[in-house]
Amino acid sequence: MTSDRSIMSGVSAAAFAIALAGSVGQAIAQAPTKATPPQAAPSRAAIAKPSVPASDAQPASDVIARLGNVDVTADDVRAEIGRLGARDQEALAHDPALMSRTVRLLLANRLVLKEALAKKWEQQPAVAAQLERVREQAIIESYLQSVSAAPDGFPTEAQIQAVYESNMSAMLVPRQFRVAQIFVAAAPDKQSEDKVRRKLEQVQRKLQQAGADFAAIAAADSEDRVAAENGGELGWLSDAQLRPEIRSHVMGLANGAVSDPIRLDDGWHIIRLIDTKAAYTRQLAEVRDQLAQRIREERAAANRRAYLAKLIEQSPPVINELALSHLLEKTGK
Repeated sequence: MTSDRSIMSGVSAAAFAIALAGSVGQAIAQAPTKATPPQAAPSRAAIAKPSVPASDAQPASDVIARLGNVDVTADDVRAEIGRLGARDQEALAHDPALMSRTVRLLLANRLVLKEALAKKWEQQPAVAAQLERVREQAIIESYLQSVSAAPDGFPTEAQIQAVYESNMSAMLVPRQFRVAQIFVAAAPDKQSEDKVRRKLEQVQRKLQQAGADFAAIAAADSEDRVAAENGGELGWLSDAQLRPEIRSHVMGLANGAVSDPIRLDDGWHIIRLIDTKAAYTRQLAEVRDQLAQRIREERAAANRRAYLAKLIEQSPPVINELALSHLLEKTGK
């Protein structure tokens, strides 16, 4: 879990930066770039068929959840997970509570769908038109995927090797630091400055005692409560991810050492360097599958563009520009 006390440096992702995927602590780092969200799938409540009682269609052992005669089966859950991005799937695999919420949401959608169909909601003109658009888009997308898919056996080992060698810089995993922190927030006003200073001094005295337990002190005194729950740990951060004000202090620490308080705009940060990883370049074997998938996706995208261009070339569109301009004028009013 990441912290909201930022010491992290903003970093842009390079092409083929698959070697750098992973969790990153944010408590002492500048804001990271936003990850591309997974593409949303159409809501089951809008287009899914109603469930039938398990006694009629599903063995009881296959039913994951049931409310009345509405079921969510193992196949339903697998299908829902399959529509998620890789990161979301990974999160579900390691979070039983999140998986439970996903099942509850599926069940809720089934209940909503059952009620809506009972009221013939799908026959309302606006809803029927929306469903038809969803149906058409699904047909279009499915067909485009079929005509643009990369051929079997692509890419070859030689092609993967060539892409790997031409993108060696993106395969570099920079030096990383596993760090923890104790955070004391800056005083909100002049009257509170003495109180903050006293707390900071108290924390320092605790750390200076023989056998001081940094994690226990962080849990008790750090005002970064998210990290404090984990003994102040922020995880692994690279050189580029650390804010400059923090980086110079961390790089000067030995493993296990604790820094003096470092003042940032939000308050004081006391950093402990837990461990260090040297920079290294990922070998082809480590990234082969990701590279192959990326190459296939890029070929499929190129095939799609070529297919659409050829289709339009064979049947050139005729556009009534005057009517279009009138439509735009009316739309703008």
